[in-house]
Amino acid sequence: MIFALLEAMRPRQWTKNAVLFAGLVFDRQLHLGNLSAILRTFAGFVIFCLLSGVVYIINDVSDVEADRRHPEKKRRPIASGRLPVNVGLAFAGLVLAATLPAAYLLSPGFALVAAAYLLLNLAYSRWIKHIPLLDVLSIAMGFVLRVAGGVTVIHVARFSPWLYVVITLGALYIGFGKRRAELALLADDANAHRRVLDGYTLPLLDQFLNIVSSTTIIAYSLYTFSAPNLPDNHTMMLTIPFVLYGVFRYMYLIQVKHRGGAPEEVLLSDRPLQATILLWGLAVLIILYTFPKTLAAP
Repeated sequence: MIFALLEAMRPRQWTKNAVLFAGLVFDRQLHLGNLSAILRTFAGFVIFCLLSGVVYIINDVSDVEADRRHPEKKRRPIASGRLPVNVGLAFAGLVLAATLPAAYLLSPGFALVAAAYLLLNLAYSRWIKHIPLLDVLSIAMGFVLRVAGGVTVIHVARFSPWLYVVITLGALYIGFGKRRAELALLADDANAHRRVLDGYTLPLLDQFLNIVSSTTIIAYSLYTFSAPNLPDNHTMMLTIPFVLYGVFRYMYLIQVKHRGGAPEEVLLSDRPLQATILLWGLAVLIILYTFPKTLAAP
């Protein structure tokens, strides 16, 4: 039962919460002299992992009948019967009773963001996931709230609005890619497994992916040479090729390898994509923490 509860919280999905560290990293606070901010951000990360786990349990309870007809989701603990519905809901309630007060103790502002994230995802599980376009937009909003949570839990002097734009567009890119992979996998039975897929077609999703991938690259490029708190010599532009390759690699995986229905599985299994993210992260850290920052106004 314990393993079933942990599996139902989908710890492999918790990688998405890593964006909480964006405020810490891009405000140049990731150093040993600022251990308090690092620990507070990590505590916020843990709280969001627990909250997202609760959301996944509630979502699985809501979708239990549809999941039992799905070729892959039928193996989930609740859909397979390994985890009784009443046990899953009771556990979710206990986790909420612990995490929401902990979020408030960490920071009242962070608690508001965490509550907004929870309410958004509950609305998604109940209604929004059945509405085309709004379903993917709400997923993107979830990433924005994660970033906002990381910013509110510590004092951030300068956090570029461009990063919010880039994260929103990147989340839309992954969300539309997920919908495309699901539609391609389920084919004519797509509506029986996920009702919202009836509002999409493969050509439409390909157009969305082209638009969002292009604007993601443009927004990130603009960030690298126009955002505050970046080096005066514009060396952050050297990270653009990693973003280009990452966007292209993900589209290759979606359209050629027919993957992407579970983005976290792609992230944890595709070595070229992992190498790209690692090299991008190292380049960002070296540039931000080696070169002097610009004094330009936000």
